[in-house]
Amino acid sequence: MNKPVVITCALNGIFTDPQQFNVPVTPEQMAREARGAYDAGASCMHIHFRRQEDGKGHLPSWDPELASEINQAIREACPGVILNQTTGIIGPDIDGPLSCIHAIKPEIAACNAGSLNYLKVKTDGTWAWPPLMFDNPVKKIQSFLEMMEETGSVPEFECFDVGIVRCVDMYARAGLFKSRANYNFVMGVESGMPAHLDLLPILIGLLRPDSNWQVTAIGRSNIWALHRRTAELGGQLRTGLEDTFYLPDGERATSNAYLIEAMANIAREAGREIASPREARKILGVRAEASSPV
Repeated sequence: MNKPVVITCALNGIFTDPQQFNVPVTPEQMAREARGAYDAGASCMHIHFRRQEDGKGHLPSWDPELASEINQAIREACPGVILNQTTGIIGPDIDGPLSCIHAIKPEIAACNAGSLNYLKVKTDGTWAWPPLMFDNPVKKIQSFLEMMEETGSVPEFECFDVGIVRCVDMYARAGLFKSRANYNFVMGVESGMPAHLDLLPILIGLLRPDSNWQVTAIGRSNIWALHRRTAELGGQLRTGLEDTFYLPDGERATSNAYLIEAMANIAREAGREIASPREARKILGVRAEASSPV
């Protein structure tokens, strides 16, 4: 296995509390963390937007002006970088994420490909948070895909369970999208697919022809074996403070750069070279050059 691998850095996420963990919130912080990850080998940045006005940055924002500021700051800090924008939102009102896609026209936009009971139970038997439904019905997915088609953004189908992976092929056959499918197997969420190595051959067998795939592994030190196997099987790689706070040796990561450095080492040990931003654009099937900052 010697084909180049694309490394994505998931910079901050939606639930991570910046008062407790060192996740970036402001455009300046996002650009600084992106640059560290970029220098360590990441050519793609998966980004969430956080509210700025409360001074805490704990809640999501769908302000297109803020999205544009973050877009410009990261692009200026990381020449040629690929942006991958989140769209995850609960409920039928998706005007916010749609407006952000329209504003920044990211090369990639996440497209959650199915619904999930988003649950976690603590050791004392109580819910870690009130049980909620991460609802992604077909009508919602279709609206996102239509906006992605309009802006030239490639969908990355986030799949939290095996049945959701199978749905992506049905979306294509029903005419919801025409581009090559990029899959993201989200593994380790307690109510979704576990972070088990043995699942990878099954999931790969469900892919549409000529597809890209990567793994988002949620957890601690156990996830690094999954990343290693992903590299060996030809998948793309992703990590960042959205997904984990822990390095392979169990030490706490204080920045995204340390996680990306560890991922790049795993890729090289598996015989994979790290794709440059230009190579990553060809691999992922996104446009050859970034659009001008908005």
